[in-house]
Amino acid sequence: MVIKLRLLLITFFAASFISQGQIKIRLFASQTPETVVFAVTGGEYILKGYKDGPQVFRINDLIVISKFNGRLAVKSRNSNGFIADSLHLTAVSESSSFSLRANGQNPVRQSYKGDFSCFPDMETLVLINNIDVDSYIAGVVRAEGGINKHKEYFKTQAIIARTYLYSHLDKHIHDNYNVCDNTHCQAFNGITTDSVINMASLETRGMVILDKDSSLIISAFHSNCGGMTVSSKDVWVTDQPYLKSIIDPHCINSRNATWEKKVGLDEWTDYLKAEGFTGKTNDLSLLSFFQNKRWVDYKAGSFTMPFEKIRDDFKLRSSYFSVIAAKDSVTFRGKGYGHGVGLCQEGAMEMAATGSTYQQIIEFYYFGVLIADVKNAKFQE
Repeated sequence: MVIKLRLLLITFFAASFISQGQIKIRLFASQTPETVVFAVTGGEYILKGYKDGPQVFRINDLIVISKFNGRLAVKSRNSNGFIADSLHLTAVSESSSFSLRANGQNPVRQSYKGDFSCFPDMETLVLINNIDVDSYIAGVVRAEGGINKHKEYFKTQAIIARTYLYSHLDKHIHDNYNVCDNTHCQAFNGITTDSVINMASLETRGMVILDKDSSLIISAFHSNCGGMTVSSKDVWVTDQPYLKSIIDPHCINSRNATWEKKVGLDEWTDYLKAEGFTGKTNDLSLLSFFQNKRWVDYKAGSFTMPFEKIRDDFKLRSSYFSVIAAKDSVTFRGKGYGHGVGLCQEGAMEMAATGSTYQQIIEFYYFGVLIADVKNAKFQE
C-alpha cells in the first residue's frame, strides 16, 4: 500500500510538473554563500511582502542579501534595509533577467531568468531559481556540451538533459527545489544567448528517451570513449539493456581520444603491494597489462584489481588504459575521457558534423530505445 501510494504521488508530481513547465534549481549549490548581490540585468522584478508595499526593481538595481542571526538581512540602494525569514523576487515578464555575485567574488555569474528565492539554512544561503524548462535545458546544453557545434548534436544533448531532468524531478524535493546547478545533478551556469542551442532546445521540446517499457532511461554520457563504450554493469551495479558496450569509430581522432601518464616504478609497486600484490616486483612483463579492448580488471599473475579503482586512485582520465612497466617508470597509456557508459560526446559531435540526425546518434549509443514525448513516459518509483 505504501509503495502504491508513493508511486501515485510520484506520477501526480511528474504530471503536475509537465503541465506547469517550470523547474526549481538551487544555484551555487557547491558553495556556501553568506552574502549575495542580486542585480537586475533585464526587465523588472517585484518584491512583495515589504512593509511599505511591493517594490519594483529595474535594470542595474542591486539587492544585497546576507545571513543575519539565522535570518536574512536585505538592503537595496533605494530603500531602507529590513530583516526577513525568506525573500522572493518575481519576474514581471519574459524579458526579466538577473545576475548573482556570491561572497563578493568576481566575475559575476552569467544571467538567469525567471523568479528568484532565497532563505537561510545552517551556515549558508539557499538560492533558488524558478525557470521554464526550455531555458533550463538550453543552459544545461551550453554547460555540458560547449559551443560551436552542429545543431543535431545540441538536439541530442538537449534530449539527454531533458531525460535526466524528468528522471530526477524529486531528487531534492524535500529541500524545496528539484535539482541543483552542479554535476551532482546537471551543470547549469544560467541561460544562454546562443541561438543554435536555444533552437535545439525548442525544436526538441518535450522529447525524452524511453526504454522498451516506456520508462525514462539512465541517459549516461561522457566526453570520449576511446573507440569503445563500456556496459553499465562493468562500471555500476545496474545492468541496463540499452547501455551496452559498442565499437565507436567516430571519436578516435578527437581531442580526448588518447592520453598518457607516467609514475615511478617504485610508486606503482608500493601501490600494488598495499593492495595485496605478492608477486615479483622486478618482473616487468608481469606488471605490464595491455588493453586492446576494454577489460574490467588489471591482472598481474593471480592478482587482480578493477581498472576503475586504479583510475580513481591515480586520477586518470578513464579506465581504458594499458599499464606498461619499464626500468624506472610505469606508463599508463590510455584512451578516452570519462566513465565510458552511454553516449560519447566527441563521437556524437563527429556524427552530427558528418550528417547524422539526433535520432541516429541516440539510437547508435543507446540500444533499443524510443524517442518520445515525455507525456508518454511511465514514471516509476
